[in-house]
Amino acid sequence: MGLIQASRGTRDILPDEVIYWQRVEEKARDLLHQAGYRELRTPIFEQTTLFERGIGEATDVVGKEMYTFSDRGDRSITLRPEGTAGAVRAYIEHKLHAQGGVQRLWYTGPMFRYERPQAGRQRQFHQIGVELLGSLDPRADAEVIAIAATLLNRLGIDNWTLSLNSLGTAADRQRYREALVSYLSDHQQDLDPDSQARLQRNPLRILDSKDPQTQVIAQAAPSILDYLAEESRQHFERVQQLLQSLGIPYQLNPCLVRGLDYYTHTAFEFLLPDLGSQATVCGGGRYDGLVAELGGPDTSAVGWAIGLERLILILQRGKLTCTSALDFYCVSRGVEAEAQALQLCHALRTCGLSVEMDLSGSAFPKQLKRADRSGALACLILGETEGRDRSLQLKWLHSGEQQSLGQQEFIQNIDQVKAQLGAARSLAS
Repeated sequence: MGLIQASRGTRDILPDEVIYWQRVEEKARDLLHQAGYRELRTPIFEQTTLFERGIGEATDVVGKEMYTFSDRGDRSITLRPEGTAGAVRAYIEHKLHAQGGVQRLWYTGPMFRYERPQAGRQRQFHQIGVELLGSLDPRADAEVIAIAATLLNRLGIDNWTLSLNSLGTAADRQRYREALVSYLSDHQQDLDPDSQARLQRNPLRILDSKDPQTQVIAQAAPSILDYLAEESRQHFERVQQLLQSLGIPYQLNPCLVRGLDYYTHTAFEFLLPDLGSQATVCGGGRYDGLVAELGGPDTSAVGWAIGLERLILILQRGKLTCTSALDFYCVSRGVEAEAQALQLCHALRTCGLSVEMDLSGSAFPKQLKRADRSGALACLILGETEGRDRSLQLKWLHSGEQQSLGQQEFIQNIDQVKAQLGAARSLAS
């Protein structure tokens, strides 16, 4: 039998890379907690009708990319291709709207789309997303955009570009759709095949085409900003004013339409030039009609999702240094020393410290090399002498300083040890 490998479009995230994921998740969790967002965890599969109604049957996601199957009860089930529809379904099903006021929610987890795998794009991919439900106020738009900008900045990524547009209301888009179809029909033969197929079914998606010739045609198309009703225009102008007051730079992009039918009013993307053709690392916008479309009360909402694979690619290229948070690496030789090392590591972990114990039984030089590679701040050394005396050698790996201590004394003065670890961590960074 041949070697079984991961399915195409999926990949293993190995321990050396997981450090980056944990750093992103930690910073996102801290920031969203500070902003009053509560975590929501929804199933990775839902009834297919949720995505057909929510995302739109004319979209590429529903038409081409969903993983849909029938379960043993002959029910049509789909692995979630994005997070918003499931979050809204939970919001309605559990009557979170009945609590009154605004609901600030966030989620993280895997999503699934059948796409051609490439760097930063997998068939199983991961997102962190936020949803702010219950407010039509332009400050809600500005808040979620500001949170995304802050998260990128905290990760050391400051070369992003914010692309901004308004899709208006359904009535605004219908007026614009008529003008766009009229313009594009005059250039139909010059459009790429996918765009020709979209001309009557979903013409706004043509504006987002990656085909170079179609992009030239799209750039000269009528602008949706010229078809916004006064109320829509005022909302968008207020969002821009608020972003300016926050010092968040942006660029207007009338061709930005996003790929899902539920968007209304504000639409935005954060782009990173280092990602090339897959430059969008965060995308979102307002979706004021989705809750009602899925059977809930009329509810305004806005949110975004960050693609973690693309973000991790940037961090691995040197934008963020991620190292082990290990406090101690413990090496030992000899029956008594090895037994005491186990007890010592257990005691230190009970005190809240991180310790890795070498189990190789190899000579000290080899164990000490592994200690150097572990990323630990200090090494605990127990040989035959230490096993007999119930002592240890404490070696600070950054400075090379070493001292002999009794094991009991070491544990009793653990607060002092923690202070030394803090100083060593500051020095190492």
